[in-house]
Amino acid sequence: MAVPISTRSGDRKSRRVRASTRRRLRRERLILFTILTVLLACGVTAGIMKSPKKVSASESINLPPAQPTAVTAEAPTAISLPTPLPSATSVPIEAPEEPVIEDAPALLPTQVQPAVKPEDAPIPYYAQSGDSIGVLAVRFGVELSEITSALPLPEEGFIPEGQLLLIPDRLKETSDTLKLFPDSEVVNSPSAVGFDVDSFIAEAGGYLASYSQDVYSIGTISGTEIIKRIAMEFSVHPRLLLALLEYESGWVYGNPVTKQATNYPLGFVLEGHLGLYRQLVYGAGLLGSGYYGWREGTTVALQFPDGEKLRIAANLNCGTVGLMSYFAQKENRDEWSNTLYGEHGFLATYEAMFGNPWLTAQSFEPLFTPDLLQPELILPFEPGVTWSYTGGPHAAWGAAEVRAALDFAPPSEDVGCLPNREWVVASAAGLVVRSENGVVVLDLDGDGIEQTGWNLVYLHISTTGRARLGSWLNAGDRVGHPSCEGGRSTGTHLHFARKYNGEWVPAEGPLSFDLEGWKAKAGINIYQGWLIRDEEIIRSNLCGTATSHVSRTQ
Repeated sequence: MAVPISTRSGDRKSRRVRASTRRRLRRERLILFTILTVLLACGVTAGIMKSPKKVSASESINLPPAQPTAVTAEAPTAISLPTPLPSATSVPIEAPEEPVIEDAPALLPTQVQPAVKPEDAPIPYYAQSGDSIGVLAVRFGVELSEITSALPLPEEGFIPEGQLLLIPDRLKETSDTLKLFPDSEVVNSPSAVGFDVDSFIAEAGGYLASYSQDVYSIGTISGTEIIKRIAMEFSVHPRLLLALLEYESGWVYGNPVTKQATNYPLGFVLEGHLGLYRQLVYGAGLLGSGYYGWREGTTVALQFPDGEKLRIAANLNCGTVGLMSYFAQKENRDEWSNTLYGEHGFLATYEAMFGNPWLTAQSFEPLFTPDLLQPELILPFEPGVTWSYTGGPHAAWGAAEVRAALDFAPPSEDVGCLPNREWVVASAAGLVVRSENGVVVLDLDGDGIEQTGWNLVYLHISTTGRARLGSWLNAGDRVGHPSCEGGRSTGTHLHFARKYNGEWVPAEGPLSFDLEGWKAKAGINIYQGWLIRDEEIIRSNLCGTATSHVSRTQ
């Protein structure tokens, strides 16, 4: 029997060292702010505003090898782990170069103290892919007006990656600032294209390769099909799902050694979550909640099972926060720290299976560019018919709490899940790359790959009249009839969402849903919200009242 490569032992970090490091960094930041202020005042910005240098594979700092130790053909008993990950104080490979500043000399009695208080001294921050000014203000706990830059800052849309911003350092104790995992290896992004899930699982030869499960409304499907289905529906990278499964229970290369590991392979011992499918649904939801909560600015802190809270360091990326949030749901802080930063933690398992994720990500990131725009979209129903806007921004898929979807209901004299003769139509031209179980996915770039470019996801489409896989639809062509198929629903409607490069795009934000000029705005709670066009306002309402009515005029 193969021995799983997972292990949960690790080392603890010294909080006294962290505190000392933070004090030193605050002194350096104050000095750096003074230098930057002088330079900006003198108009010397060219050297400061250069984009951070990308680190090549040969220049990488303290990186493990790109590939795991080879596995022999004769049913190995273990997989060798690569060189340990950088410590929490190491510089991640994507980090920009910053000036080296020596300790400031002591002030003479006749010198004047700087006017800026150390606690208010701004820190330099280089914008990351997908950053927007409003979300950065939330992450750093500052006002919008307090974020400055020598270059213009867009009120809407993305900030160019690498642009230097100065932001007040208001946060006290935070998580470690080390970036752990790239965005493109969390979402089902272009980096997943070409990864053969079937072959990988078969060659690994563990318990997963022979596993099957009866899934409600789907039937009996194999463990391999479950991995692929969860990856596609929730848009989570299949490599990440496999690594989590191996780390927690040894399913990929070996066999679970306890009944709990067999029944709850991700370790979520919860009622109604027995078996691989429900475990992965729950786990994918947690990953998405952390990832998109950071993207949207709705999540800024972690809470561990024992109630302890930890503010998330503002410089981190969505992929890192997704992992941090996932493990914080099941482990208290010490164990959580070992899992993420320990020599034998989760990242060691991932690298043993798939190599260093940062090296892979260099070919596929950034996922968003600052000039990215939503393509022109029409309302997803035929002209001359009045539908109701029944659901403002809410979860794109299942338990993933990314507010990326909108709901529309057709006219009907009755309520409930009843057949309806109205048609859902294509909001833009594209290729049907998925048509099954109540779902139609329209690929707008026409390359036939759901992980790349813009994709429109139509959920609750009736089997009768549904657009066929591989068909090309122009804007306004019929996709199918609205129904309750494909998920939980209390009434016939359309659930409508967008993805770009595999990432769900929030309905409100830098790339707000725009349907013929109707822009989505979220309410305080999910399903609440408005469609706004010039002076017109449509309010979402589950009951489809007159204030929620909307129609196409052409």
